Amino acid sequence: MKKRLFISAAIIFLGLGLIAFGCDGGSSSSSSSSSSSSSGGCNGGSSSSSSSSTTSSSSSSSSSSSGSAGKFVGNITQKGQIPSDFSKYWDQITCENEGKWGSVEATRDVMNWSGIDRAYNYAKQHGIPYKQHAFVWGAQYPSWMNNLSASEQKAEVEEWIRLYCERYPDTDLIDVVNEPDHNRPSWYTAIGGTGSTGHDWVIWAFEKARQYCPNSTLLLNDYNEFRWDTDKYIAIANKVKARGLLDGVGCQAHGLESQAFTELQTNFKKIKGIGVPIYISEYDVNIADDNQQRQIMSQQFPLFYEDPQVHGITLWGYIYGQTWVANSGLIRNGQLRPAMTWLVNYLATH
Repeated sequence: MKKRLFISAAIIFLGLGLIAFGCDGGSSSSSSSSSSSSSGGCNGGSSSSSSSSTTSSSSSSSSSSSGSAGKFVGNITQKGQIPSDFSKYWDQITCENEGKWGSVEATRDVMNWSGIDRAYNYAKQHGIPYKQHAFVWGAQYPSWMNNLSASEQKAEVEEWIRLYCERYPDTDLIDVVNEPDHNRPSWYTAIGGTGSTGHDWVIWAFEKARQYCPNSTLLLNDYNEFRWDTDKYIAIANKVKARGLLDGVGCQAHGLESQAFTELQTNFKKIKGIGVPIYISEYDVNIADDNQQRQIMSQQFPLFYEDPQVHGITLWGYIYGQTWVANSGLIRNGQLRPAMTWLVNYLATH
């Protein structure tokens, strides 16, 4: 987010009373089955046109708080669209669904890059980071993959990664593997299986991403990393790190609403022990009560944002009624919910 815009917003709120800012939202085309478990993974958006937006700067606001200078606070496309006010609030963008393989290549060898084009070009035009979500995931991959031989499956996964990187060589961040143990692809054996590490297929995916997108920051993205599956996540990350392939970890940070803050602090410290940059990749607070949502966000968000090992935070949607869970939206009927008002004011001074 741009500091000057937040300061302006804060002044408007303090001096003139409530002002409403509006946005937009998401749905998906795709393929393969696979469900999320526990506090689970997310879905949304398809391709559509982006609206015009205010001019944006390339970096997030500098800060007087330790560790928060230069990091981004981003969000996702909504129903495949980029809302006209996107750059007013966010300085990083991820496609909610348009970047998933099943959305790009629903029919074999027929590529629909339009959704990624839109968000990637928007990022370049506004000087903000674009993150690709995701290369290898056991959900929303093309259904035709299930009918191929193992050798064909391996070749198709590699082709998907190669074609993406040829088209978008300046991608800033990539979720190379998403939810490795929660949503393992049915064809994981074709790309290495468990092998000697237990996750050779994950390592193979990172090797291909490094080969074809050598300038991108490569991430392992997952959920439950701060709650039930912290140690499992760390173990997989360390296998990739040991081979020099892990540039950072993506922590979705879903389902933290009922977690004790002391437990969150403890598990966050464990994740920090991996020793690579951390990206909070899909943060949301799914609470219907406005004040409770604000209270939780105002406690959790600074824990991440003010830590120097966290390089950026992406929220997973912001328009009420168009997010993947019912009550995580931050702008409802054009009005900022208290959590969003708090976030605007916090980022204006941090």
